[in-house]
Amino acid sequence: MRIHDFARTLVLIPARMASTRLPGKPLADICGLPMIVQVALRAREADVGRIIVAVDDQRVYDAVAAAGFEAVMTRGDHQSGSDRIHEALLKADTADMIDTIINVQGDLPTIEPETIRASLRPLATPESDIATLAVEITEEDEKTNPNVVKIVGAPLSETRLKALYFTRATAPYGDGPLYHHIGLYAYRRKALERFVALPPSVLEQREKLEQLRALEAGMRIDAEIVTSIPLGVDTPADLERARQILARR
Repeated sequence: MRIHDFARTLVLIPARMASTRLPGKPLADICGLPMIVQVALRAREADVGRIIVAVDDQRVYDAVAAAGFEAVMTRGDHQSGSDRIHEALLKADTADMIDTIINVQGDLPTIEPETIRASLRPLATPESDIATLAVEITEEDEKTNPNVVKIVGAPLSETRLKALYFTRATAPYGDGPLYHHIGLYAYRRKALERFVALPPSVLEQREKLEQLRALEAGMRIDAEIVTSIPLGVDTPADLERARQILARR
């Protein structure tokens, strides 16, 4: 039995060609398919709703369409992935049929379908505006690495946190687990619309973390605790690792 309405759920995958560390990233070949198509396949395996790739380049649009997936062309000047998926939502759902949007980053070709499904669970709580994911940090060096974003949360259960803050610092202080934030989001439609209408916030700009804008505005973010961190492909070494992982599958 589904915990959500498949027909009213949209998986949006933003794809940006202008990557500085890995030029042309969405079209990078992984086991014979462009990376963006591999991400769309993982979303299809998750089986949670309609899938659309939000693109800003005709070559990516063509590659997605050739693989049998829906694509929507969006502007090239968006400041964030949430702005891009909001534009794609408005273009793809003119009848306002969609009420839940999952934002799956376009550089997660090896993400487990169950991880995508897990992002929906916190929205079973009516007070939750936005849902996301966390995983307990086990590597000591990650606890102090500013590139590993930490979620500071109040435990709601063994598998869920209510987000109080996100930071690049080592937090919270003292004994106990630290959690790595995984930047995959599920939004209620009204929450996404409210979020993209907000101006950048003080703490967002200071930490360079967009999700702080929602918390500063009083929105509630709950995080499901999962057991694995999806590989984000940002460098040629990441790309080679993703190829090895999918070749084994």
